[in-house]
Amino acid sequence: MRRFFDALLGRNNPEPPKSERIFAMATAHVTLETSLNLEPDRKAAITFRPVSSGYFEQASEELHQLLELSTRHTGASFHTTTDNYGFDWIILDDSDFEDMVATIHVVSTTLMEHQFGDRLLAALFRFRDRNDRAVYWFYNFRRGQFYPFIPTGKQDRDSAEEMRLANLMSGEMPVDQDLERWYPMWEIPF
Repeated sequence: MRRFFDALLGRNNPEPPKSERIFAMATAHVTLETSLNLEPDRKAAITFRPVSSGYFEQASEELHQLLELSTRHTGASFHTTTDNYGFDWIILDDSDFEDMVATIHVVSTTLMEHQFGDRLLAALFRFRDRNDRAVYWFYNFRRGQFYPFIPTGKQDRDSAEEMRLANLMSGEMPVDQDLERWYPMWEIPF
């Protein structure tokens, strides 16, 4: 409704809604690959905290059916898992990077439509560097921003390289400038 009144009154809102900012990854992956030598992996995921309720179970079943239908037509696959912290993960495997971004958006939108948007934690897009090291780009749904995460050990990360990548990509996608919000995620299940 707000966008309707803004348009009616001639106000310009150049900032897309947080839920739409994830689409920046659909084009940024080209720069990540061509300019920064990060090869997009076939894997991406969305993670969220489930709720014990019949309504959430219904939304989860709808998501599962939606994913089965979507992946059947694209040749992609998915599986779900729960991590040691109680977060549910939907892990996608798709050779078409833009399809993965769109599928992650559909999952997040579905959860938001069912009033579970506050349960969304992050979307993760995995890349590989020249040394075949995993380089993740996180999308924080609450902030509507991305940040890189490069685990180098059980509880270690390459913070210097993360900052370099974030600086280089800040013109391509909404990169979180608050380094305190660049939360590590250890034991990523893909």
